[in-house]
Amino acid sequence: MSIWPRLQRSRTVRAGHATGRVLRCGLMDTMLADLAVSVVLCFEQPLDDDRLATGLARALGRVPVFAGRLRTVDGALEAVCDDSGVPFEVHAVDGTLAEAMGRVAAPGSELVDPVDAPAARTGGAPLLTVRVTRTADGGTVLGCSWHHAIGDLHSFMLLLRIWSAAVEGDPLPAAELVADQDALLAQVLPAEDCGRPGFRVPSPEEAELLARTVAAGPLANRTVQIAFTDEEVARIRGQFGAAAGRRLSSGDVLCAHLLTTLRELDGDDAERMLTVPVNARHWLGLSPALVGNLLSEIHLPHRPQDGPAALAGALRAAVEEFPTAHLNLRANLGFLAAIGRSRLRACVPLGFDPAARRFSFSNWSRFGAYRVRFQGQHPVFFSPAANYPLPWVSWTVEGFRGEGYLTTVVLPARLAARVRGADGRAALHRYRSVADEPPTSSAVLPKVL
Repeated sequence: MSIWPRLQRSRTVRAGHATGRVLRCGLMDTMLADLAVSVVLCFEQPLDDDRLATGLARALGRVPVFAGRLRTVDGALEAVCDDSGVPFEVHAVDGTLAEAMGRVAAPGSELVDPVDAPAARTGGAPLLTVRVTRTADGGTVLGCSWHHAIGDLHSFMLLLRIWSAAVEGDPLPAAELVADQDALLAQVLPAEDCGRPGFRVPSPEEAELLARTVAAGPLANRTVQIAFTDEEVARIRGQFGAAAGRRLSSGDVLCAHLLTTLRELDGDDAERMLTVPVNARHWLGLSPALVGNLLSEIHLPHRPQDGPAALAGALRAAVEEFPTAHLNLRANLGFLAAIGRSRLRACVPLGFDPAARRFSFSNWSRFGAYRVRFQGQHPVFFSPAANYPLPWVSWTVEGFRGEGYLTTVVLPARLAARVRGADGRAALHRYRSVADEPPTSSAVLPKVL
């Protein structure tokens, strides 16, 4: 019996008409043009791939950039809505849905067909791929990968909601494409922001070190998934909030607890930096229907001796004062414009600094993945897939059936082994009560801590 997928059907899904619109990618979009993002949604029942493909075609008519191609004109990256289409494959496996879910974060799981981002930036590859995998017990895994230059997670979730509505026969949500990302930002950004760009140009020595780190990623790092119950997180919120003297969000306390625990297990007591991406649409008064990359970041120092409650409180304060004290999109544009488009590929985000163990915490838990429906079914599991294993990067989503929280984090192999051990589990779940029901995620997914 093989757990590896076998191809059954393959097609290219198109809207059926090309709008011909050309979207000028912004400087930050161009910075992301070598990156793809992959996710999976798992369903307990079979999904009809013909209905899925038909619904996707309608959705691509509303958001045609996902069926387009990239090109470079006079040094500027553009997305052309030419309806070149989306590869759509159907596979079958002999294993169960639970076995497939257990492999979601493993390299080479083959539940997603990752977009070839470097090839796509020259027009040689699609900007979205879809893979449907049928499991032996009747489950369905929907794996999607998209090119980061055309949109962030918010953009993909907008496509997913439109796709869902098309399959269910509901009214299609609105979507707005940005003709010129930098021109839009120039109109809506405040005249001054925090003034600290989120990118840097590394020295030749650091660039070589970063290249070696990326090349060694699959062997040097491991992906760990950790499940927290709602009761556990509520308990952390209560304790941290009382210590910090303010109301804290689940994201605040999970970030603080995770980072301080990992550093404790790593024996690392140096001051480090934390990066937290923020969806800037709300803060800039932009429509939630806007497709594109509209992310800024919060950058905070972390000193282990200050304790997790202090970090959670600092993060909450940073979120509340975000527009004036931490928004850095204008600073980013100024920095990238100053170095010129020809040197953009030499830049790296501040959040990617593995030598300094700079931690990145992305909170994906309120994007509505579990509210999506296909053929009357909601997903029972949503997760980032095996994106490239770069260390000190994490994503937090809702857990199995939308219960609790599930954090996926990439760590150096030695630390990952320590986290998976008895001491690591005890430290991560020190706020869990013996009376708590175990998280459903850990019962269904055997490798989840």
